[in-house]
Amino acid sequence: MSKVGVMHLIDTLEVGGAERVAVNLVNQLPRDRFDVTLCSTRRDGPLAAQVAQDVNRLRLSRRHRFDSSAVRRLLQFVRERNIRILHAHGSSLFLARLVASAPPFPRIVWHDHYGPMDRPVWLYRLATHGVAAVLSVNASLAEWARRKLQIRAERVWYVPNFVLPAESAFAGKPDLPGIPGSRIACVANLRPEKDHLNLLRAMQMIARQMPAAHLLLLGGGSSAEYVARVREEIALNDLGANVTMLGIRDDVPSILRSCDVGVISSYSEGLPLSLLEYGTAGLATVATSVGQCPEVLDGGRAGILVPPKSPESLAHAILFLLNSPQKRTTLGRRLEEHVRATYNPESITDQICCIYDTVAHSE
Repeated sequence: MSKVGVMHLIDTLEVGGAERVAVNLVNQLPRDRFDVTLCSTRRDGPLAAQVAQDVNRLRLSRRHRFDSSAVRRLLQFVRERNIRILHAHGSSLFLARLVASAPPFPRIVWHDHYGPMDRPVWLYRLATHGVAAVLSVNASLAEWARRKLQIRAERVWYVPNFVLPAESAFAGKPDLPGIPGSRIACVANLRPEKDHLNLLRAMQMIARQMPAAHLLLLGGGSSAEYVARVREEIALNDLGANVTMLGIRDDVPSILRSCDVGVISSYSEGLPLSLLEYGTAGLATVATSVGQCPEVLDGGRAGILVPPKSPESLAHAILFLLNSPQKRTTLGRRLEEHVRATYNPESITDQICCIYDTVAHSE
């Protein structure tokens, strides 16, 4: 039986949730069944170093969305490698549609990672017309695809993200600000929907009651304006002694194991990989009740859920955990068990493979 050519399309390999999902999937797909390619359409990034050596690579370096030379190079590669499935992550859907309109007419699998659903429906309805499958990282996005984009129900799947076990290379303890029992970690790129401003307002309240509390912000900034707003909020509220921006790190697992509480403060989410990372680290967690966060925290049994845009609720929950070592241990253990059982790479990869089989053999 010949292998099925599958290409994953992703704009960049910067450190982000969709990017890590793409890398994880190409690394995990069984090589006896699939000839796997990863295409970064705009540029590479730090995650390029994590791509397995036996994954085919294509770097388009396109200058804009419909860069004609990049489209021609991609189409030539698709023809030469007999790519039958284009697995397009996020906005790379539009490039995939251009390529799939010409021979050999590969099937499109669109992986929707986006949290908000206020995108132009007409544009996405046009782009997804005739796609073979839509994979949504939360149930709300799957329903949006069925109801708003009018994609047939049997072509839409809710496929949760997964997290890989932490590498043993990160077993050491990093040198971090703050003291044990007081460290709060937030792993989230600096983007408005992650609502770091909400978290910083909560930190004002936390610092008044627990001056030793220290928040570690891990992640890069996609918007210089928003990064500036975060820095300004820290300075204006005299939080310099309580907040450290660590930026992008390659030792996140060991950092999390040196922290006491993990937090997600977003007002919009898909299924944040950071929650799965908190679970892998056995970290007690507080998250806003958006996207698939309630599912990951097992309805509140494996963590504390709070309303979005409510710094008071967020502060109260974090303070409760900082003051309750036993509760932290209990919730961290429950989250670790839930993540291991539900979001493991084997079961999610099997689901993706079944979808590919359906797509490859459908008319």
